[in-house]
Amino acid sequence: MIKRTAVESCPLFSIETGFYLKAPGILFVIERKKKQMNHETIQKLQFTTILKEVQTRAIGEYSKERLAKMVPATRLETVQSRLTETTEARLIIDSGQHVPFMGLSQITRLLQQVKKGLILTPNELIEVADFLRSSQRIQKFFEKNQYQTPRLFSYSQHLADFRAIEEQIYTKIHNQKVATDASRQLRKIRRQINECQQEIETKVTKFLRNKNNQLYIQENMMVKKGEHYTVPIKASYKNKVSGTIIEQSNKGQTVFIEPVAISKLNEQLTLLKAEETAEEYQILAELTGLINEQERLVDQAVDTMTTLDIIFARGKYSREIGGITPKVNKEERLRIVQGKHPLLLEHAVPLTFSLGAEYRGLVITGANAGGKTVVLKTVGLLTVMTQFGLQIPAQAGTEIPVLDEIFVDIGDQQNLENALSTFSGHMKNIAEMLRNVKRHTLVLLDEIGSGTEPNEGAGLAIAIMETMYQKGALVVATTHYGEIKRFAQEHDDFVPAAMAFDRETLTPKYQLKIGEVGDSQALWIARKMKMEPQLIEKAAHYIQRKEYPTNRSLFKPLKAKETTFATFVEETHRYQKGDRVLLTETQQIGLVFTDEGEQEIQVFVNDKIENVPRRRLKLQAKAQDLYPQDYDLESLFTDFHERKKLKDIERGSKKAQKQLRKEAEKRAARRDK
Repeated sequence: MIKRTAVESCPLFSIETGFYLKAPGILFVIERKKKQMNHETIQKLQFTTILKEVQTRAIGEYSKERLAKMVPATRLETVQSRLTETTEARLIIDSGQHVPFMGLSQITRLLQQVKKGLILTPNELIEVADFLRSSQRIQKFFEKNQYQTPRLFSYSQHLADFRAIEEQIYTKIHNQKVATDASRQLRKIRRQINECQQEIETKVTKFLRNKNNQLYIQENMMVKKGEHYTVPIKASYKNKVSGTIIEQSNKGQTVFIEPVAISKLNEQLTLLKAEETAEEYQILAELTGLINEQERLVDQAVDTMTTLDIIFARGKYSREIGGITPKVNKEERLRIVQGKHPLLLEHAVPLTFSLGAEYRGLVITGANAGGKTVVLKTVGLLTVMTQFGLQIPAQAGTEIPVLDEIFVDIGDQQNLENALSTFSGHMKNIAEMLRNVKRHTLVLLDEIGSGTEPNEGAGLAIAIMETMYQKGALVVATTHYGEIKRFAQEHDDFVPAAMAFDRETLTPKYQLKIGEVGDSQALWIARKMKMEPQLIEKAAHYIQRKEYPTNRSLFKPLKAKETTFATFVEETHRYQKGDRVLLTETQQIGLVFTDEGEQEIQVFVNDKIENVPRRRLKLQAKAQDLYPQDYDLESLFTDFHERKKLKDIERGSKKAQKQLRKEAEKRAARRDK
């Protein structure tokens, strides 16, 4: 579709929307429908994280907003243009030069206020003036560097000359206020204000020095309360001073009175300040109007400088990751030389990878956690970054195809909301891919066919890859299945690859070996872990022959063992006499009297024996740790007199026996009654 738009000058050439063809006073735009990569791919490859890093390096808020909306380009010319821009920005950055961006951070917000008819404040006008001044400085900057950066120089030529507006703003705004010389009327008003203020101060000083007023004055000073010039007067003398009470102190001991002699002067000063405000407003409105008159050129300057800000944000990030500008093509040739995942960098093992020139499918095998998924993400992410216009962390010789779409099936696809299993989630994702894959499409499949019965999973995986291949897609898949490995070995346009594994240290090397077939190293690891050789031989036999023992084994029956509560206690823990225990319910300390293995234990507490549930006792200390080996534990549960009496009876004391008879007679007499 051809759209006709009347313009005075051609804006920036933007290959995103089409070609701009300039005719006298007319701009013809050949608009093309933009193809965009699906958002899910961008998220799964973690490109959103990269984009946020780029955004933090932009200066303007509008630049950050535009970056958030930018997507990887799918046209070769656009990608080449973006990479040229980023490369030129890197040249400037690497040379130690700084582009003189000024006033860019809030310019969009300020211009929106102008368009709404709002009047800018002095601070805001200075910010706009700084932006307009940087327009000329940037133009001169790129003029100086035009041989190094011809593309960026051509962009800077669209910046207009705003010196007339700048000079007006800088002349009429000083120290964040409207300058006195901004207009003759303002100069006159401010002179009158100064004269009035001086006269007020003179009269107040005269009042303070008057001996008749000394008795009334709380402090010999003039105090300004709002717009009023007052004198602090003792509250008890407030009726002695002619004037208006403006304010009273918190304690009520002082009143601030505006003397009648300066009331009229103060009214005059208030009117003069209102005139000053009105005149300042007129000047601010005039300066804001100058900006509004050049709205189109100022907007064009904002767009141009925002574009440059975005380009240099890409350049800054590219420098930080040590990026290079790869070659790009539309022939689906993908070659990465010593590439690294940009979010890993120092921890990443360089990846050398190729696809599309000699073969269109690659099946990667190897041990778990060996780096297969990182390979997929690195390939996909470096491709997306290139199409976005970023340099990538790789070496010379790297070549990236400009693709229409990248499809990714990586990670857990389980969807609880839709009650999909992990396998079902993968199949749903892949089914959507199959409806859209075509030429200029890269498909990245992680552990394809997993999550279901191996034979069915392998067969389904091979059918999926073959269908995608027949539709013209470039296919890279990871797997553990032997059938898929054999498919890659036997297919004329597929190649196997393996992740290197150190058999001595049992650790992955994270290196991709194209043309080799890897395995999960399960038997090797089991042997290294000293698992029985016979078991490993059996496993190898089962893998090769698929013959498994199916006879039932006979086992000697086990005699059931009867377990009682007492047995359980015996096997776990039984308390001993004299053990100190805590009664958990009352937090009291007691001593174990007897433990017969029942659910309740006799405990001596509060000078008496109580039955306490076992579960409510907690051992504090064992008796063997508390008392000597030959200690009489019975003494813990009787008092001294009772123990002495028992010993006297045991040794045949007549006195003790007599006492015992008396006690028996008393008990008998009580019964008779």
